[in-house]
Amino acid sequence: MGRNNSRRLSGSQDFRQRLVLATLTSTPITIKDIRAGEGGLRPHEMTLLRLLNNVSDEHVIDVNDTGTKVGYNPGVVVGGKDLEHDCGEHRGIGYFIEPLLLLGLFARSPLSVESGITNDTKDPSVDTFRMVTLHMLKHFGVPLEGMELKIESRGAPPHGGGEVLLRVPNINSTLNAVNWVDEGMVKRIRGVEFSTIVSPRIVSRIHYAARGLFNKFILDVHIFTDHRVVSSGGRSAGYGVSVVAETTTGCLISADATVSYPNVDEMSEQFEKPELMSPEDLGEQVASMLLEEVVWYFIPVYSFLSRLVAYIFLYFL
Repeated sequence: MGRNNSRRLSGSQDFRQRLVLATLTSTPITIKDIRAGEGGLRPHEMTLLRLLNNVSDEHVIDVNDTGTKVGYNPGVVVGGKDLEHDCGEHRGIGYFIEPLLLLGLFARSPLSVESGITNDTKDPSVDTFRMVTLHMLKHFGVPLEGMELKIESRGAPPHGGGEVLLRVPNINSTLNAVNWVDEGMVKRIRGVEFSTIVSPRIVSRIHYAARGLFNKFILDVHIFTDHRVVSSGGRSAGYGVSVVAETTTGCLISADATVSYPNVDEMSEQFEKPELMSPEDLGEQVASMLLEEVVWYFIPVYSFLSRLVAYIFLYFL
């Protein structure tokens, strides 16, 4: 990689965004001082580089021995059908879907890939991506035909085991300009509550707690139930809920929360498993989170979890 032609960056912040924008603009970059003295790249960031390697061609990725410097010369995003990628146990699938979705739309061929932790406390859940982000794309002219995010099995921290199938079509034309100035009024709330390798009564307790708070403000509330046993419930016990408020103008506001044991990084620092939040407390918490999002929402037109995708799309209009 030519030293003079590479854009020089520093630090570990916005690692995903830097790689995505470098790829879409064909701009070579060099990132130095990545957690110098603290171990350099984290395991999930190395996993992201491997994912980028799997969907690209004619590119160069160079990581130094300490993991504190990355050189990246983008190639061509070729996509691929029926690709398999293990996202690991350090971050949820949501961490990888966001950049993969952006890259897949501009790939040479349709893309389908993913496996790992579907719901955790750090990253947006696959339910949120399916209910909010994918629907946002249609406003930019992205065809929903061929776009799919299917949950084959769920996986909670610390050991994951979930599998999703992400299919991303190619954009055959330029993106459409958007004009979102009318946020509208909330007309209904939809959602999904899930449980893995725990009693099916857990989701019912979440449901009644969340709906009890929502019904004080709106009656049109429907939260679907997704209980998974061992065969499709991954390798760890957990439960959670994702909810979305839809407005009269089609804007979507989301919130999600998951209860599970700490991930593999945090488990090594604790001598015993902590007590988990009760389903009732979880239901009330996520309902309060969504209502708070609604209160603070009426400046942007999509929830925070989808703004990165929206902002990058606006850059390419």
